[in-house]
Amino acid sequence: MDGATEDWLAANRRKWDDRVGIHAASRFYDVDGWLRTRPGPRPREVDALGDVRGLDLVHLQCHFGLDTLAWADAGARVTGLDFSSEAVRVAEELAQQAGLDDRVRFVCSDVHAATEALGHVTFDIVYVSLGALCWLPSVERWADQAAALVRPGGRLYLHDVHPLAWALSNESTELEHSYFEEVDPFVDDSDVTYADADRPLRHTRSYEWNHSIGEVVTALIHRGLRIDVLEEHDWTVHQAFPWLIESEPGRWSAPPGHPRLPLTFTVVATQVG
Repeated sequence: MDGATEDWLAANRRKWDDRVGIHAASRFYDVDGWLRTRPGPRPREVDALGDVRGLDLVHLQCHFGLDTLAWADAGARVTGLDFSSEAVRVAEELAQQAGLDDRVRFVCSDVHAATEALGHVTFDIVYVSLGALCWLPSVERWADQAAALVRPGGRLYLHDVHPLAWALSNESTELEHSYFEEVDPFVDDSDVTYADADRPLRHTRSYEWNHSIGEVVTALIHRGLRIDVLEEHDWTVHQAFPWLIESEPGRWSAPPGHPRLPLTFTVVATQVG
């Protein structure tokens, strides 16, 4: 990794460190409600992955761990990995509050060094949740790590922002960014975060990259993964664009009469290599 890329990723880490406290206190994540109701994994994820009791699951780029803990609640033996030490600290506190610290561990590491940080062990499920890939300059390097963590017969689950949606302008449906992965990142200086627009960030600069559907899927196939599901969704989980409407609780999509657009996508793949 060259010096410029290291600087870009260090800036991203500072911004995510700032986000942790804001997110943990936000209505969007509703940590108190989660601890009270313990909803478990999302139904669509359970439909995709089935019964995880007794399985080993790793959550890459886990942030402060709510999704990670949900899988522990479902009976998996869970590891969460994130590059933010502040996120890992809060995740460990939440695991104790939830009484799940015997079923989950959190590791602080850049995802590019995940296999080494996790001791070169493999997992039944590698889980990657929404908003992960755009922070990484190379989908090939990510796939090197993700595929190496899936044991033979194990599965990778990825749900992320659709690259077409990522390429759109925030204010319209016009293309503003490349649909494909580029060497140079998109630079963002926003001082707010999707979970709470009322609390400004101290570290505002971040660097992001888009990765096309073809680039993501091909990278996984070349590393021995068989694509079982590739599904594009016309919804996302927050108001990513001002013109989206909440079509049902926690699900945002284009308004009636507006052309349907792919906003997120899901990949489920099995390690056969």
